[in-house]
Amino acid sequence: MPKDSVPSLAEVVRHVPDECYDNPTWLGLLYFSRDLLIYAGTVAALLWTDSLWLLIPLWLLAGLAISGLFVLGHDAAHGALFRKSWLNHTVGQIAMLPSLHLYEAWVFGHNRIHHGHTTRQEMDYVWHPVTPKEFAALPRWRKLRHRLEWSCLGAGLYYLRDIWFRKMIWNFDPPEKIRSAVRRDRAIVFAYFAAVSTALAALGLAQYGSWGGAVWMWTKVFAIPFLAWNYSIGATVYVHHICQDIPWSSRRDWNKFRGQVQGTTVIHVPRLLNVFYHNIFLHVAHHVDMRIPFYRLPEATRALCAKFEKEIVVRGFTLRDYLETTRNCKLFDFEAGTWRRYEQPVTQRAETSLLAS
Repeated sequence: MPKDSVPSLAEVVRHVPDECYDNPTWLGLLYFSRDLLIYAGTVAALLWTDSLWLLIPLWLLAGLAISGLFVLGHDAAHGALFRKSWLNHTVGQIAMLPSLHLYEAWVFGHNRIHHGHTTRQEMDYVWHPVTPKEFAALPRWRKLRHRLEWSCLGAGLYYLRDIWFRKMIWNFDPPEKIRSAVRRDRAIVFAYFAAVSTALAALGLAQYGSWGGAVWMWTKVFAIPFLAWNYSIGATVYVHHICQDIPWSSRRDWNKFRGQVQGTTVIHVPRLLNVFYHNIFLHVAHHVDMRIPFYRLPEATRALCAKFEKEIVVRGFTLRDYLETTRNCKLFDFEAGTWRRYEQPVTQRAETSLLAS
């Protein structure tokens, strides 16, 4: 679509049916209660067993259960889950505790920065690609880290380090307007972590009779599910915005249509997975209008795909597709508007730009 014919985001939003914004309180509370029960049941099962044959599927289930709660918290942070802001805030805080996320920090970084500048160079901080020139200038250890995090096995490591640790818990320096709220949320999350860790250590000490048992109880019930959750969300966010069919834009060329419609995807996942991911893979409609509750995203997606069929990337969920994407999408050439592997030569257009600089 030529740049001068790109519709505004407001024009795109007009194609979303009015009923897609209906969010009755009872339905949001029902989903929240269901996800809490799944998570609590998984934790109870982890407390009960030490059988590796049961622990492995339970760890996977725990990671998915945390993901389910987080997506609900994410919806609440957008003001989409409930009409009442206090209810969104309360449910969002609780739902994000198992993933140790600061609610107000997430609202700022995700709602204002990621959604405000999706796939925009130097602005969107989530899975932001480096250019060939930037990669060449990295020290060797950072090149190795980039190769690991952008590999098929690196999504969880990337999210844990770059999003959760750097931009959520430790290095986040909030604007003055939300500083006290972030300080309060950090205290809540740290208190939750301390209480859960103390309780699990005490249970482990009582059950196994040793400090090694205390550490094991904390590891199997909290640490491993938390790492599983990081892989779950890291891979999820990756496939939403990284794909050979999704070009990132320079600050000059970016517009809201390119970011919110062409800068993400519609991925059809198995129904069992969608129990936990709450339609979040129908990501175009979510980016077009954050106010749409997750259970209305299928209808909104159908309406948008009918109107913008040629502009929306639609694909199925396959391991082969993920492996192909992680193999081909390593660096982004903003001059040519294409993804590159590490070993691919720089395009002629990019070479000219580099020589000129």
